[in-house]
This record gives sequence, structure tokens and C-alpha cells, in this order.
Amino acid sequence: MDRAEERPGRLGVGVIGAGKVGAVLGAALRAAGHAVIGVSAVSEQSRDRAESLLPGVPILQIPELVERSELVLLAVPDDVLEQLVTGLAATGAWQMGQLVAHTSGRFGVGVLAPIRAAGAIPLAIHPAMTFSGLSMDLARLPDSSFGVTADAAMLPIAQALVVEIGAEPVVIAEADRALYHAALAHAANHLVTLVAQSSELLDSIGVEQPERLLGPLLRAALENALASGENALTGPVVRGDAGTVRAHVQALAESSPEILAAYRAMAGTTAVRAAARDRLSPEALREIEDALEGEE
Repeated sequence: MDRAEERPGRLGVGVIGAGKVGAVLGAALRAAGHAVIGVSAVSEQSRDRAESLLPGVPILQIPELVERSELVLLAVPDDVLEQLVTGLAATGAWQMGQLVAHTSGRFGVGVLAPIRAAGAIPLAIHPAMTFSGLSMDLARLPDSSFGVTADAAMLPIAQALVVEIGAEPVVIAEADRALYHAALAHAANHLVTLVAQSSELLDSIGVEQPERLLGPLLRAALENALASGENALTGPVVRGDAGTVRAHVQALAESSPEILAAYRAMAGTTAVRAAARDRLSPEALREIEDALEGEE
């Protein structure tokens, strides 16, 4: 039987950052046959996560990790990445031919310029999924995509790493990284906020287990939106039902001004987009906008 560690092209991988992303991706690379030679972990939580997902892998200091690795995976917060890369470059840590991949959505490979200057190979592989930091994430990777950015000659390397992890690589241009990341954050992060706000409203009127009421509705809405885009839109705004929108505004004004602000912003945007696609007449748009402002 072909043993993974005997296959050619296996890399010694060092994981900097045993957060929810780093530990899971390290485990995925290990499952693909690469040797995770070490991981950096500072907090007790990250050490526990490393022990759970990467059993037997030693916790090393970052300079030693970089020195011993053929592939360095930088799974650190966006605002830390540039400082970390520059600081290690100042010590001469990066090595000729070494692969260095970060998992930031915001940055492409420009942030890794000191790595390129040292003769190492910069890669950006951002997983477009949310992580729990548990083993269940490994099962979700095959359904996910990664935003991949690299120099043209090195792009196949980045794509191959993502495929080995079990995901689908999607090439993102360097100049488009911020917009790419904004799109994902706008969808995923704000969805969580919307669900939390809706659950809060239902809880406030005595609905037990709001998630049971919202779950089927939201799953169907998401599936329809992914399949049909804005043609899947339903509800009082697209129907031009200004009276219902006005009732919503009045109820939210009494219950939660914070949620009212979010409702107004999203309903207003929905109305404008519906009108632009001829799903809402100009007159109906004005009535919806008046209702959102609380005008009779």
C-alpha cells in the first residue's frame, strides 16, 4: 500500500498560529501526507487546539519553525501579518526556495514582499468558510473554496496546495483582494448579525427556541438566493407593501432602535435594487422609502 509519507513532493510544514484556521489547515495538510514539523501556539486555547488537531506535533518558537520548514503557513490575524513577515525578514529567517503561504483574505502576495526579496515563494490561500477550530471543519473543507493569489509562475503551486487540502481554488487578482474579502465578510458576518437580531426580537415576545422558527426559513431563503439570485426575493418590500413596512418600523422603534437602524438600511437597499430591476415601480419605491422614514 502506498504510504503518504513515501510519496514524492511531501513537504515539511510549519504552522505559525494554532488558531481555528491554522490548526485545521495544518491537520488537512498532514492528512494529505505532508509532515507538520511544528506549530507555534501562545495561548492555552491554541495549545489545546494544537494538541487535539495535531497530536504529536511539537510546539516551537517561530524562528526555529521557519528555519526547519519547507512550507510555512502563516495563519495569523490580518493586522499582525505584515509586522510578522517584516520582522522575520530583518533577522534573515526566510530561506531561498521556501514556500510561504498566508491565509488572510484581505491581502494578496504584496504583503509578502520581504519574503520574495529573500528568494522565498509567496502564496496567498484564503479559505472562504467559517471555522470552529474542531475536527468537524476537516469534513467541511471539500465543500469549500479558497481565494488564491500568487505570481503567475507560482500560481499552480498555490492551487495544488488547496486541492490537496481538499478544497477548490478560485484565482483572485492581487488588486481585487480587498473587494473579494469585503464580499465574503458582508455575506457571512452580517448574516450572523441579522440572525442574532431576529432571534432577539422573537425571544422578546416569548418565542422559545427562535432557531427552530428561523432555521427552515433562512435555509430556504439562502438556497433560493444562491440558485436564483434576486429573483428569489419575496416579502413586503418587493411587493410594494408600504403599510406593512410602516408597521415594522413602528414596532421596531418601540422595541429596538438598534435593530430598526439595520432594518431601515437593508430594506432601503433592497427597495432600490428591486426598483433598478423593474420589480418595484418608482411610485412604490417612494412609498417604501417614506414608510421607512416613518412618514405617512
